[in-house]
Amino acid sequence: MKILITGVHGFVGSNLVKALKDRHEIYGLDIVAPERDGVVRTFGWDAVDNGTLPQVDAIIHLAGKAHDTSGKDPADAYFKINTGLTVKIYDWFLNHPETGCFIFFSTVKAACDKLYDGVLTEEVIPAPVGPYGESKIKAEEYILAHPATDRKVIILRPCMIHGPGNKGNLNLLYKLVSTGMPWPLSRFDNRRTFTSVDNLSFVIDGLLTRPVESGIYHMADDEALSTNRLVELICRATGRPCRRMGLPAGMVRCLCRVGDILHLPVNSFRLDKLTENYVVSNAKIKKALGIDRMPARAEDGILKTIKSFNDR
Repeated sequence: MKILITGVHGFVGSNLVKALKDRHEIYGLDIVAPERDGVVRTFGWDAVDNGTLPQVDAIIHLAGKAHDTSGKDPADAYFKINTGLTVKIYDWFLNHPETGCFIFFSTVKAACDKLYDGVLTEEVIPAPVGPYGESKIKAEEYILAHPATDRKVIILRPCMIHGPGNKGNLNLLYKLVSTGMPWPLSRFDNRRTFTSVDNLSFVIDGLLTRPVESGIYHMADDEALSTNRLVELICRATGRPCRRMGLPAGMVRCLCRVGDILHLPVNSFRLDKLTENYVVSNAKIKKALGIDRMPARAEDGILKTIKSFNDR
């Protein structure tokens, strides 16, 4: 199968290429177009307009702007990239009927910014907060308003993705724990699901090759983990003793509000990421693929990610 991956040089794109290159012919679409192992050729975005993109069987649209934790980026930057580029490449897909599958990487934040209890499913009425989630839901709405008859169109909403090369909040937690400082947030008790890039690659291959119905699917590992458990796993992987210091939650929130004002790495957004409850159901995607569980356990995926930080 010939596959075009947008954002091919990013974290998820790089891991997808490794997972798919032995079974599929992969082309890339990105801001810059250097050649890389496993990709036949990478095109710049001008190729969408000038008619030089190759004929492909499927498109995996990864390109997008991730959430800026500093809060400095203007809102229109999210809509220009997350909505605008999606409209651009989806229109190309609509105009090329030989391309039979379109997979759009959205986010669970397009459905719900915060989840105070329960489990997030696809039946939720979307209520994003902030330009990141809002720009993604606008892209989803455009796709749903322009159906491709008799072709597969998948909107995939993963929760936080981790794996080798990850530079997100898990990396920040790793750096903090690796200093040997006691973990200061042990009084926060939470549960949240993550998405191992290995499970994600497995699901993408299944979406490409199996008769899955078009629609919206959430993506997550099977097991939910607490941040306290993540700290234990980091300590195990790094060989450090697991030391905890339970600062009062009110004090921590006040310190993070200072970080908001001063644009520091430790801020309310990152505190929420580390301590919020956010459990996502993956039942629908497993049923669609005909599987009972994801191939990688959540803790195994986390340990693999942490070991990649050690190697770096």
